[in-house]
Amino acid sequence: MHEPHRFRSVRPDGRSGGSGRPHPPSRRSLLRSAAAGSLAAAGIVTGAPGAAATSRVTGSKVRDLSGPALTGRFAAPWTDLGIPVRCPDGSMLFVCGDTFDGGGVGGPDWRSPVALRSSNAAPGSLVVDGAVGGSRAVGLVPEGHTGGTTAIPSDVFTVGPTMYMHLMRGVIYETHHTDFWRSDDNGETWQYLCQWPGGLHGGQFQQKTYAVADDGYLYVLSTAFDRDVTSGLLLHRVRQDAPGDPAAYEPWGYAGGAWAWGNPPTTVTSPRRWGEICFRAMGGGYALTWLNMSPLDIRAQFFATPTSNLFTTAEQTMIVPTVPGRETGNAVASPYGGFIIPGSGVDDLHIVVSQWYDAQNYRVMQYRVNGLDGPAR
Repeated sequence: MHEPHRFRSVRPDGRSGGSGRPHPPSRRSLLRSAAAGSLAAAGIVTGAPGAAATSRVTGSKVRDLSGPALTGRFAAPWTDLGIPVRCPDGSMLFVCGDTFDGGGVGGPDWRSPVALRSSNAAPGSLVVDGAVGGSRAVGLVPEGHTGGTTAIPSDVFTVGPTMYMHLMRGVIYETHHTDFWRSDDNGETWQYLCQWPGGLHGGQFQQKTYAVADDGYLYVLSTAFDRDVTSGLLLHRVRQDAPGDPAAYEPWGYAGGAWAWGNPPTTVTSPRRWGEICFRAMGGGYALTWLNMSPLDIRAQFFATPTSNLFTTAEQTMIVPTVPGRETGNAVASPYGGFIIPGSGVDDLHIVVSQWYDAQNYRVMQYRVNGLDGPAR
């Protein structure tokens, strides 16, 4: 697909201030050299930075979660990301990115984000049987796509009766700002809370993911949102009653010979080119999954506390790339995403993986991963 259109001014509600016809999503080549030099079906890939540890990891596809036959009845046959979140009512919501009707990517009725719902939230029984908006999955927030802008979700999570959603706004990979929304009706409607400038912390506060801890805090990992840019991984914390207050976010950083809260934020692991990231509290510890860009794979780390040393924590490869027609086990053509499905655990991890290699192969899928090593205790 063609290079991004230049960004036109964006108002706080995310609408473009420019004029002109909407364009299909102007993404750079989604995963350059997606399978180059990596046709392995085993989950072991090495390379710098942060070579993935040798392991017994295996994986397999459970099901497609989207596609014409599955989500076409919600006017969402073509969609991606599908960030899974358990709603207060017990259903599972999949919050998706750029979504189209018609014959493929770039078709009519471009919306982002949208939300598809499974009334059964058990990881082994997920089936999309509803959508926010009913027979037409509606855009969850105002976004006209004028000048090629869009609203890409980076995370959705639940605290008590409230759901929160973080969005990256602007032309893809030219993030003007990010904003934060809340829902008190299981994701049916969303209210704007706040926003952050795209250049904050050198752009490394654009893509955010939140772990809901049992100590009253949300722990937040963040990177730049541009797969072509090397970024650190920053850590902040915020009280669970104040995620909509930008001033309440406290950074974790290294200064004066020590790590401490309140220091200027510094990267908590080796800088690299990041795709999607997902940070979750799990089984008394924490899990981080992400799309690694070089070498291309989807990885996981498991650790005991939010401030554990990620420089030395093993990186375990869950999904490896291949070419269309050679997909088997945990080898996926043009994979991205890798969001943890609530209710799964280290010993039986279910993740949402996206795929896009042509206009008709753009979907959300569920994978099951086994053989992962949990955090050291």
